[in-house]
Amino acid sequence: MTKIGVLIVDDHPVLRMGICGLIALQPDLEVAADCVDLASARAWLATHRVDVAIVDRSLPDGDGLELVPLLKAQGAKTVILTVEDSDVEIRAAVEVGVDGYLLKSSDSEQIVMAISMVLKDSAAFPAHILQKLTQKSLDTPLSRLSAREIEIAECVAAGLSNKVIGGKLTLSDNTVRNHLANIMQKLGFHNRVQVATLMLQQMRRK
Repeated sequence: MTKIGVLIVDDHPVLRMGICGLIALQPDLEVAADCVDLASARAWLATHRVDVAIVDRSLPDGDGLELVPLLKAQGAKTVILTVEDSDVEIRAAVEVGVDGYLLKSSDSEQIVMAISMVLKDSAAFPAHILQKLTQKSLDTPLSRLSAREIEIAECVAAGLSNKVIGGKLTLSDNTVRNHLANIMQKLGFHNRVQVATLMLQQMRRK
């Protein structure tokens, strides 16, 4: 069985070793590489591909978010693991298109769960992080969406993967993916977390 490759980018040796050890314990995961900064991560990604990357925000040579476009271009998922928990930091990560956002206080189960969720096209944002995202309103109206698109957006807000949404609405994975792409285009969003945030805000107003 081909294992899922995980790239770890963090400059703290103890934490990096801990995550490597955690990944090694998972039967379906393997550490593809571990890097200490942006430069070494970029150099590795220039000749390798990865399924998921766990990236710190504060690296010696810059912000870990700088790697997200490169990872997205490869089709890789990105989970941020950081101490940065301000509204501004979280929103910056969402806007650049990360798939998950965890604090370094997260336990091992949360990290493994986040990897599993993003691989299933679900967003991995704990409740307290989503709460921060919903504190400020987003101005984009839901009136731009069709009834079907609103159904899908509600499923995204519930944390369902594309596959589960397809099963629930009797749609293929590709159809769900296309609907979601249309939703994000209409709303001017870049990822499903922004869609979920908007829907959660609307639910709270009802």
